[in-house]
Amino acid sequence: MDRRAFLALPIVSVVVPTVAAAMSFEEPSAASYQHIDFAVKVPAPGSFPDKWICGSSSCMDNQDPPVQVHWYNEHTAFLRQNKAYSYEAPFLHLYFGNSRILMIDQGYTQLRSDWPLRDVVDRCITEWCKRNGRRVEDMELLLSFTHLHDDHYAGIAQFYDRPNTRCMGLTHEEMIGFWGMRNYPEERVELDLGGRTILVWGSPGHVESEFAYYDTSTQILFTGDMFYRGRCYITYWDKWYASMERLMKFLETHNVSHVVGCHVEISRTGVDYPYGITWQPDEAPMQLTVAELRHAYEVAKTVSKPGIYFTGSVFLCNQTRGQTTVDRNPYAYD
Repeated sequence: MDRRAFLALPIVSVVVPTVAAAMSFEEPSAASYQHIDFAVKVPAPGSFPDKWICGSSSCMDNQDPPVQVHWYNEHTAFLRQNKAYSYEAPFLHLYFGNSRILMIDQGYTQLRSDWPLRDVVDRCITEWCKRNGRRVEDMELLLSFTHLHDDHYAGIAQFYDRPNTRCMGLTHEEMIGFWGMRNYPEERVELDLGGRTILVWGSPGHVESEFAYYDTSTQILFTGDMFYRGRCYITYWDKWYASMERLMKFLETHNVSHVVGCHVEISRTGVDYPYGITWQPDEAPMQLTVAELRHAYEVAKTVSKPGIYFTGSVFLCNQTRGQTTVDRNPYAYD
């Protein structure tokens, strides 16, 4: 089977045999293994940090860890790339199920020697397995991303030789094939991590190929770069607006505890940080509310031309990729 055929297998219904991990781990006893019921206490409670590591005035003198790890709860971890290693400082997600782990986005640095994402993720998996009586080699790691911008997938190169790991492809065809989609972007598919279900569907607008993710356990909605607390660069307004409409329909039938995106580019007082900055000392929280998402949709209804529109939580940058909020351009900032 070639790589393209392998990636095209629908992971929602097919389990592919994988090679056992080369490294050795302590094998848990049968008595220590307990099936985790992800359907109880929904939404599963969790917490965000009061403040994320958000860079420093001097990258050369930065002493923070290259990857910040925050356990939202015992089965969910959020990671963030240190801004000293990338001004984008993307957020990465780890969702643990009984038999699979989903990692969404892999950050902006390819070389493991430059930025040890693989080591951090392996430590998170080992820690979770020890807490829950699992063997690392029994847990399949699925690597996906929100969209094809390199600050979201470049780090995937660190995982290519990792056993029991499957990676999303780097073309639109491979991406939708990875999910077994037949009708992108409207189709919504279910990924079973072993008793924990992730819903996935298309959310183009920022780029052509983009995905939204919803965890049925925490009920967190991950909207990627389509909607986040910062500058939402919208390349295709009509497609982005249709994606917002899909989100509004989704809210009619699903409870959402938090809305989260890939970046934070705004202060707690609503000030936009300059593009490319590596220090955001008073940045706003990562998470947004459903009310903020709904309000942005109402603002979007009034948009009729390119420009930068502030909703109070995010900047809707309609076809203004070459400008930021501090630039003067021909468009209105209504």
